[in-house]
Amino acid sequence: MSRPALLFPLFASPTNLHGVGPKLSKLLEKLNLTKIRDLAWLPPVNVIERTRPGSIKAALPGQTVTLVVETVSHTKPERRGQPYRIVVRDATGFMEIALFNAHPDYADKVFPLGQSIAVSGAFDRYRDRPQMTNPDYVVPANTVEKIPLREAVYPLTAGLTNKRMRVLVQEAVERAPQLPEWCDHEYVRVQTFPSWNDAITKLHQPTGGADLAFNTPVRRRLAYDELLANQLALALLREHQRQQQGVSRVGDGRLRKLLLSHLPYKLTSSQEQACREIMADLAEPLQMLRLLQGDVGSGKTLVGLMAALAVIEAGYQAALMVPTEILARQHYEKLSEICKGLPIRIALLTGREKGKTRETLLANLRDGGIHLLIGTHALFQQDVEFFNLGLSVIDEQHRFGVHQRLEMRRKGVGVDMLVMTATPIPRTLLLTAYGDMAVSKLTEKPPGRTPIVTKVLPLLRYDEVVAGIGRALEKGARVYWVCPLVDENEESDLAAATSRAVELRQRFGDKVVLAHGQQKAAERDSSMAAFADGRAQILVATTVIEVGVDVPEASIMVIEHAERFGLAQLHQLRGRVGRGAAASSCLLLYAEPLGETAKSRLSIMRETEDGFRIAEEDLRLRGAGEVLGTKQSGVPDFLHADLSQHQDLLHAARDDARLILARDPELQTPRGQALRILLYLHERNVAASYLRSG
Repeated sequence: MSRPALLFPLFASPTNLHGVGPKLSKLLEKLNLTKIRDLAWLPPVNVIERTRPGSIKAALPGQTVTLVVETVSHTKPERRGQPYRIVVRDATGFMEIALFNAHPDYADKVFPLGQSIAVSGAFDRYRDRPQMTNPDYVVPANTVEKIPLREAVYPLTAGLTNKRMRVLVQEAVERAPQLPEWCDHEYVRVQTFPSWNDAITKLHQPTGGADLAFNTPVRRRLAYDELLANQLALALLREHQRQQQGVSRVGDGRLRKLLLSHLPYKLTSSQEQACREIMADLAEPLQMLRLLQGDVGSGKTLVGLMAALAVIEAGYQAALMVPTEILARQHYEKLSEICKGLPIRIALLTGREKGKTRETLLANLRDGGIHLLIGTHALFQQDVEFFNLGLSVIDEQHRFGVHQRLEMRRKGVGVDMLVMTATPIPRTLLLTAYGDMAVSKLTEKPPGRTPIVTKVLPLLRYDEVVAGIGRALEKGARVYWVCPLVDENEESDLAAATSRAVELRQRFGDKVVLAHGQQKAAERDSSMAAFADGRAQILVATTVIEVGVDVPEASIMVIEHAERFGLAQLHQLRGRVGRGAAASSCLLLYAEPLGETAKSRLSIMRETEDGFRIAEEDLRLRGAGEVLGTKQSGVPDFLHADLSQHQDLLHAARDDARLILARDPELQTPRGQALRILLYLHERNVAASYLRSG
């Protein structure tokens, strides 16, 4: 099934618009405006309101004004960088117009001496004289009515003016074909939604700042379309998945019983509940796709291991995939220790395994001699073949793209998938990234985990902090010290890991090691290993330690410029301590003055260690686009929908999508046909391809 012909005009390149050549096309590309559709539904970021004060004397500084004046004189600039100056007047006085980078021919043509013209732009006073710099409009006086009283302001890039952008947007809207209504008619009536075509027209005609708000009928209409396309696509994908061949894998419980009898502690009640949910999924003859959410230190790995043992009991292999090599090694050592005495073979595969070692390992994997394979991205490689992979467990799933998760599915028949994350994902984000994906939550910490005391301090108290660290080191403490940058630069006064490491080394010598993303992997791993085994006591790092480091002996976390980090990131970093028996603390150092949002973030960190509350607050403070960071997270980038403002629309879209597929699973009815257009309009082509042509 291919894109409907009705949408061809919207998916044409902007080079089809008047005056758009390669140069302008490149500028639009910088703003991700690669189709006429992108221009048609681009939301304005502001509104310019032009006043007509009637005279130069009545104009107020700071306003955008339209004036009818007469050109008096021209003064060319004496040297580069100076403006071309033009003096104009009306019956009440004189005004200077400053044109930067103007060609004399242009100035002569647009401002002919002695003639009446209309100018519009920002009015100000310079050296106590009325002035307008680079007017937005200069037209003959008899066409003053053509200068708009209000106009939308769009995101721009160097070389692209708002005036040009407005013309392009207008032409894009005019080229949009009339699209059928895909929303439920009663819902449209209750919500007072305009039609799609009316919405994109009105979007570009704001009468004031209030029209730019997320809660106007126009913005809500366009937001609902995005959310409905998203929910319908996820529902179609889920339906397609349900029809895929799955395998019922029910083990006899012998390995799990043996494991639990060896453990020095009992599973928490939420671990037990998660295990029950996973075992029920594995018993179904359908492919499992379950998300296991658990705060840092809530025991996700053990639940993942229980799932792996269940499929191994049933005669299948399991794979555990993690984002970093150091974490893969830590998991391998930890699980090998836990599984001592169990009749299973665990192996490790990372980019470091080469030559004969790798060949032997891969041969054992193909023959079924390896039951559980732990590894990094190396598991995706083509030459990695399993005897009969039954379960793929993916840790810190937002670090892997959707296509990579699917790659693991192709390594076996009806492979079940458990994805795990220590970044609690708010319900609204879960719905947009996964639809109604099955979710298990770990809400308790295992016994032995110590609470973390969080303190918020100004950077002015840096010397005190260092002195305190010195006292802690004497007692054998291990300390993480996180900086936002790798190296210092002239534009930023933020702390840089490299210079902070040098400074701390002058004080504490070789107890200090450095780890950041620009180092060679071996150098970084060596620093982390020295810290993990106690040869070093302070690890100065960037956020590379956010995931993938487990050092139970570390008990102090210092985060410099904590105001620059997102809540979820601060929570992840703090979770690197409090993993052992020692009392743990986290020091959040901030630079003054603090903005309101930063203040809220830091006070939430001081108040709670509950990752689920922190995730919800993070969404409220930053919006969806920032919370999970990368596009890989699977959370779509919405243009109009804001998940903290439009939760009612999201839930309505989810319910509508369910109802649509229950009544019209192939989208063959008139509304179904309109919904197909919606899917293609929002580029949900994969989901649309699962439908029969119609």
